[in-house]
Amino acid sequence: MEDKLKIIDSHAHYDDEAFNGDLKEVFDEIRENGVIGILNCAASYNSLKTTNELTKRYDFILGALGIHPENADEFKEDTLDEIKEYIKLNDKIVAIGEIGLDYYWEENPEKDVQKEVFRKQMQLASDLNLPVIIHDRDAHQDTLEIMKEFQGVIGVVHCFSGSVEFAKECIKLGYYIGFTGVITFKNAKKLVEVAKEIPLDRMLVETDCPYMAPEPNRGKRNKSDYIEHIIKKLASIKEINQNELNLKVNDNFCRLIREKI
Repeated sequence: MEDKLKIIDSHAHYDDEAFNGDLKEVFDEIRENGVIGILNCAASYNSLKTTNELTKRYDFILGALGIHPENADEFKEDTLDEIKEYIKLNDKIVAIGEIGLDYYWEENPEKDVQKEVFRKQMQLASDLNLPVIIHDRDAHQDTLEIMKEFQGVIGVVHCFSGSVEFAKECIKLGYYIGFTGVITFKNAKKLVEVAKEIPLDRMLVETDCPYMAPEPNRGKRNKSDYIEHIIKKLASIKEINQNELNLKVNDNFCRLIREKI
């Protein structure tokens, strides 16, 4: 009989308004279902504060602070100093993120603005010796180029959507590849190939909740215990026991943030 999974969600947004009405109940439920740790990732300027507060309120939540490319216009002259101050006062902030590039939506900030904000936050990660949580949507080449500018910074390319070749380039730079519920979708053939081809010690699992719920919960509000379905799918792709895969991705996460959970 397989042991109960011990789930670490390497990317979540529990300060999202989707959880405004029942956050405590959701946390009680997911804890009951084996969730032992969560990295809550800031996105907007406001979520720097709300993510920081979540880490203080709940012992199983760690934080990443950064400005998402969709919100790059919110990045001000003193934003880096604010992030530094949060980190100085809170040892549960373990990464810079969610940062990166998003060329998918036409209404997103200009590409040059996104790149500038991305570079500034990569430099901050380098200065503070912290890992980064990278968002890359329809911007693989530019994302990789900026990653290469900051040799020595490592992190995860979250909700990975690129090719096997792109994944291998990221891994060469010391990055991990984050798998969401998308890996369980029927049309995820390209992502399945990535999971087959990359080493197990470079994989992380994540929800990106409240988004990206895996099958059989696709379309519902996502939550961290649904990672069970991602672990099962990846274990079947890798042809190993799901408990073995579960422990391995947990080890990977702890290695990334240089902490035990």
